Amino acid sequence: MKNACVTLCFLTLVAAATLPAAWGQSYDINTLAGKVASVNGTAGLQIRFSAFIEEESLDSSAPSGPGPITPVNVLSSPLDGTSILAPAVTVNQDTVGAPQNETSIAVDPNNPLRIVSGLNDYVTRAWTCSIGGTPCSAWGDFSNDGGSTWCCVGTDPSDLGTLIPGVNHLTGGIYDAGGDPAVAFDSRGNVYYAGLGFNRTTPGSTVAVNKGTFDQSGHLTWSAPTFINQTTSPSTLNDKEWIAVDSHSASPFRDRVYVTWTRFIFNAHTGAYVQSPIAFAYSTNGGATFSSPKLIVGNVLYGQGSHPTVGPDGTLYVFWDGSTRLAALDSIYMVKSTDGGVSWSKPVAVSQVVDIIPAANTGFRVNSYPSADVAPDGTLHVTWSSLMSDATGRLCPARTNSGCHATVLYSKSSDGGASWTTPVAAFPTVDAANQSPVGYPVTQSDGSALKAPTPRRVDTLFPALRVSASGRVFLGAYAADVISPWQVCAAGPPPPVGRITCDTLGNYIHNARLDYVVRDLTTNVTNIVSTHPINTQNGFGGGFFGDYTDIAVGSDDTFHALWTDSNNKQSVVWFYGAQFVPTLINQEDIATASGSF
Repeated sequence: MKNACVTLCFLTLVAAATLPAAWGQSYDINTLAGKVASVNGTAGLQIRFSAFIEEESLDSSAPSGPGPITPVNVLSSPLDGTSILAPAVTVNQDTVGAPQNETSIAVDPNNPLRIVSGLNDYVTRAWTCSIGGTPCSAWGDFSNDGGSTWCCVGTDPSDLGTLIPGVNHLTGGIYDAGGDPAVAFDSRGNVYYAGLGFNRTTPGSTVAVNKGTFDQSGHLTWSAPTFINQTTSPSTLNDKEWIAVDSHSASPFRDRVYVTWTRFIFNAHTGAYVQSPIAFAYSTNGGATFSSPKLIVGNVLYGQGSHPTVGPDGTLYVFWDGSTRLAALDSIYMVKSTDGGVSWSKPVAVSQVVDIIPAANTGFRVNSYPSADVAPDGTLHVTWSSLMSDATGRLCPARTNSGCHATVLYSKSSDGGASWTTPVAAFPTVDAANQSPVGYPVTQSDGSALKAPTPRRVDTLFPALRVSASGRVFLGAYAADVISPWQVCAAGPPPPVGRITCDTLGNYIHNARLDYVVRDLTTNVTNIVSTHPINTQNGFGGGFFGDYTDIAVGSDDTFHALWTDSNNKQSVVWFYGAQFVPTLINQEDIATASGSF
């Protein structure tokens, strides 16, 4: 680890000396909020911190009051669902109105009925507890029956359910919070979780990996974490990790564990953003220890959203969204290693990308992160989102929703990533359609009517891709295919209390709702698998709906899609330290759907 630190520190000093800082502006990078401000204040930079880190930088708990709050108005819509309907299944098992988001899912290659999901679970925000003055957070679930039922929920500090141990304060860890979950199985039925650990108001972050094992009764137990690239330096922050395991029994690197992440680097004196290269480490002993971290991106130093995946011959590929020093646009890049992560190829650009912005008539943070997998015959498949012109079908000339829309794109390579097919819409029938208006007209406070807006193309985003052992390629993504009215809060308390109650209701605005769609490229069938349009205004005030979705496929060719939904109603009593009279709300939950078509 000392050698790795020397390498990374040297690169940081070189970059600080040769790259211009954020031009006179200084930032307090001892805090998460200061680091976020530095990245967001860098002109011309398309990438951002993960939406999760940005949301956590705003984190605050409500001051304790003399008694329970009785909401004046609960922000809601008659168009919202009351439950996630079958055949979709709710994964998280809490019933206290806590939010969940950011989904990762994996299927045991030896048992298609055994599934593990990773998710940010804020169930402890609905408890009365705090640990060392810091409210707690939790995540994780598993299924032994193909996704029909899921286990388990944490109910209080003495019963933590499937909370990942050893990262945050609640489980004896040293960090304020953890999240950004990613899960993967090895060839022997062990499952690995990768996530972040970080502090909000002091320096300190890490990438954590926990190994999970199932006993004969099907119960999942997690090991203590192994920390990768721990740092207490204000000038660095680890973000947006992902994990892959070589589960191919014939691979020379069978069961090697691979982790990638973004290493955000800042000027130690001014706090200005310097670069964000993708870093990498591997384990040959089941995650007990990891190799010294190394940077694998060549001169593509401004990156985010890496995604590792392994081919049947053991070749490791890593995809990410990034750019070189003076590039006008980001690109989706790829590097590969044929020796188990010891050495790496030079980066290959799959395609340029115009990083998406919040979809029209939404406010939640978005990204253009890629998702990728390798087919049994070695064909590489990758998907990502880009802003595309409505008129030409090409890249949008600017980062705008005017005349452009977010499109999930797809490309493949049959020569090991040396060349790539021209990107095409991953969901062509969805992409070509216009949004459907629902719930119009509505009457505004001045007596005027809000009518359905001019028809707009469907935005697609947060894609996921997985290839089955038989070669079937499955794609999943959100589609903003419904437009409806939403009544905003004109005056009321600030968050987090203001996420539950509003003092004075305001006018209606247009609000795009999501469905989750899955496409089987082999059969060319696309279906909506969510069961009611999803309102992203629920949960975090419309600003945060996670960073990604995911899809997995078992050895039986059954896919398992996993996404954040908001159609369950639950009664909330405690929320971020504030007590309410029991109040029925819609909240972010995790939904899954399984099938084959």
